[in-house]
Amino acid sequence: MEQVRNVRQYLKKRYVMYFITTILILTIPFIRINGNHIFLLSFDHKQLHLLGVAFDMQELYLMPFLLILMFLAIFFMTTLAGRVWCGWACPQTIFRVLYRDLLETKILGLRKRMENRQLEPDMSLGSNKLKKAISLVVFALVALVAASNLMWYFVPPEDFFKYIQNPLEHKFLFIFWLGFTIALIVIVVFIKENFCIYMCPYSRVQSVLYDNDTIMTVYDYKRGGAVFDPKGIKLWKKPEVPNAECTGCEACVKICPTHIDIRKGMQLECINCLECSDACTKVMGKLGKETLISWTSPQSIEDRQKVRYMRFKTIGYIVAMVVVFSALLVMSSKKEDMLLNINRQELYTIRDNARVENSYIFLFQNTQRESYEFYFEVQGNADIKIKRPSKPFLIKPGEKSKQVVVLYADNKNLAQDAQKDTHIPLNIKAYAIGSEKPIEVFRESVFIYPPSKALQ
Repeated sequence: MEQVRNVRQYLKKRYVMYFITTILILTIPFIRINGNHIFLLSFDHKQLHLLGVAFDMQELYLMPFLLILMFLAIFFMTTLAGRVWCGWACPQTIFRVLYRDLLETKILGLRKRMENRQLEPDMSLGSNKLKKAISLVVFALVALVAASNLMWYFVPPEDFFKYIQNPLEHKFLFIFWLGFTIALIVIVVFIKENFCIYMCPYSRVQSVLYDNDTIMTVYDYKRGGAVFDPKGIKLWKKPEVPNAECTGCEACVKICPTHIDIRKGMQLECINCLECSDACTKVMGKLGKETLISWTSPQSIEDRQKVRYMRFKTIGYIVAMVVVFSALLVMSSKKEDMLLNINRQELYTIRDNARVENSYIFLFQNTQRESYEFYFEVQGNADIKIKRPSKPFLIKPGEKSKQVVVLYADNKNLAQDAQKDTHIPLNIKAYAIGSEKPIEVFRESVFIYPPSKALQ
């Protein structure tokens, strides 16, 4: 009875994990910090929101760090615990559980027994066809909500609900929304676990990341008896060797969503959902024995020792992730309160009285959530003055403003050579007027002054 109790607790943990993952994925787009989203990659606003900080296109130098960190985390997780993501948190698995186990089996009774995933419903029966149609309609609504949830990571929910009220003005939004919905229906209802087996690239990645210490779903052949030979050829249904504990019931085979026999050994199709372990626990529990299938490592089965969690590979990935994450924190701390790009235009212009002018294009962007008046000043060189613009200019939140800037100098002593131009370094301070906290950036440029011969 203890083993039966354990399997129920194990099942509960798996479904609790599905519930937590679903709630997190659904709610993250709505959570804000200081008016910004926790995570949002907005192509409309050309911004990346990360942990409540908004980064504009010019600040997307963080993306490489995020991608590297993501891949390192995937490699670490796979090396440590195999395809644990697939069986415990992947949306594909969660949707299959909702559709196959809850909708088709529990609610509609289209499938008679949840313990046998190998049997497909008899679609020759009229009642089953009606149930199938109902299941498709219900899941289509679920897929529509799920596709909306996916869109919210790229189009903020507050914009999404506005846009869908004007479909003719946002055709591409509807195209992607409908496309994601159809794709989800096709993958979950028709492709099924074949997506995990043949289409998901993660299953191919794991084959080069696994080692004998990787935690995975493992059949204890030493207790149960070998069912397959080293070449993968099945020897018998029930091991015909002395003291073999496997009963040959094949409950582990029938319940497997990817239709494999875990007794064959490590297979790319295994998603580590551990449903075979639950099934074996229930059978062996009635015999007063421990399950033959557990979540452990092949090496642990061989030497009967504890799993080696900390080893060269896992430690290496942890160190790499810490380094990348530290670099990400350092780079994100350098985020500026406003954006400014400076481009020089022509070489220079000589006016009357030997006044020399240089033209620039200043591209300001207000990254704040309030409107401000902006202006700038030239620091460290009193000889270079601002001709235009002559007064501050207003920029609304998130908007850009292109300003034609003309700087001038009329001190002939700035010319350092009679034949060559003089390049004078400029320090530009741009700032917002009237803000409670300083909103300012500093940029460097150059002012080109003609040779003294040209001023004669």
